[in-house]
Amino acid sequence: MNQPSKISATSDLHASDPPASNQHQRTRRDHANETAEDYVEAIAIIQAGRGTCRLTDLAKHFLVSHVTVKKILERLEREGLVATVPYAPVQLTEAGERLAKVSRTRHEIVIAFLLALGVQPQTAEIDAEGIEHHVSQETLERMQDYTRQKKSSD
Repeated sequence: MNQPSKISATSDLHASDPPASNQHQRTRRDHANETAEDYVEAIAIIQAGRGTCRLTDLAKHFLVSHVTVKKILERLEREGLVATVPYAPVQLTEAGERLAKVSRTRHEIVIAFLLALGVQPQTAEIDAEGIEHHVSQETLERMQDYTRQKKSSD
């Protein structure tokens, strides 16, 4: 019996799929930005609550080592999002403050949407942490529209 090889059968099955570089490009970019967004948002929240944010505050917040936070802050400094001086509090730059505000707004929209769906608050908070970094602006706007409509009909 003449059967196609596994390789050609697999190739034929996925012939219409877009190349992986196109299909997953946004997800890879989102993952690359996720840490920066989480850190600038956390810095802003800690500063608002305590007046300053130190490296140790971030290590406690994210439950990671001092070394991990230091490496991430070095990257964020290279990207122009934070300013650091040894033994001094971490400072957000103007770009960092803008990113923190955008990140916080996205987070709040996703949480409000999940709550409008009936998700429990603790679950909504946890789920929003993952969703907020991977949702398009269009989807975010539809989430916000749904939440507003739900509130006005209640």
